Amino acid sequence: MRKIRVLIADDQPLIRSGLHAIFDGVPDIVVVGEARHGIQAVQSVKTLRPDVVLMDINMPRMDGITATREICKLGAAYPAKVVILTIYDQDEHVFEALRSGASGFILKHTPTERLVDAVREVAEGDALLSPSVTRKLIDEFARRPVLSAAPTAVLDQLTEREREVFRLLVRGYGNDEIARALVLGDSTIKSHVQHLYQKLGVRDRVQIVIFAYENGLVAATPRG
Repeated sequence: MRKIRVLIADDQPLIRSGLHAIFDGVPDIVVVGEARHGIQAVQSVKTLRPDVVLMDINMPRMDGITATREICKLGAAYPAKVVILTIYDQDEHVFEALRSGASGFILKHTPTERLVDAVREVAEGDALLSPSVTRKLIDEFARRPVLSAAPTAVLDQLTEREREVFRLLVRGYGNDEIARALVLGDSTIKSHVQHLYQKLGVRDRVQIVIFAYENGLVAATPRG
């Protein structure tokens, strides 16, 4: 069994040791390293090749948002998924972190079981967004102008079924909800989602939402 490789980036030793202790007893997850600041986090991604980086926002030398952006720039050779560690889900930096390429966020007081499940979800390609952060994300886009015309050349690559999955993803539906809505199996939905990632050139669900709103493909209204 291949273990999920995790890097912990936080300037507080107690936070790092606490997170490390949580994963020590999890058979399918291994902590491969710790970083005290953003520069060290970026370097550790290159040398340790983690699957998931738990990234604090406020760190010395290089903050977590800048580090996230640098990690995501590394490309497919270093496909680490970054999850932001934050105290409040309404942190003013959450939106900027998601724009920088983060796959979501985890509250520092998240229960142990949920934290472990979250790492697994992100490693499998899912994203972590609470309803409050989704609302904030949509509100932010509602105030911004569309950056470009709809990229029809990209969308033309999608099948009709992929377009249906795309629309539901942007509205915040999970795979199981999409499967029920379209009367399809979970494995089929997962396959469609992976095809969307490849065709749209995105990393996860968060980036699909950003892609859709930035290009004016959907109205800035939340899931109803």
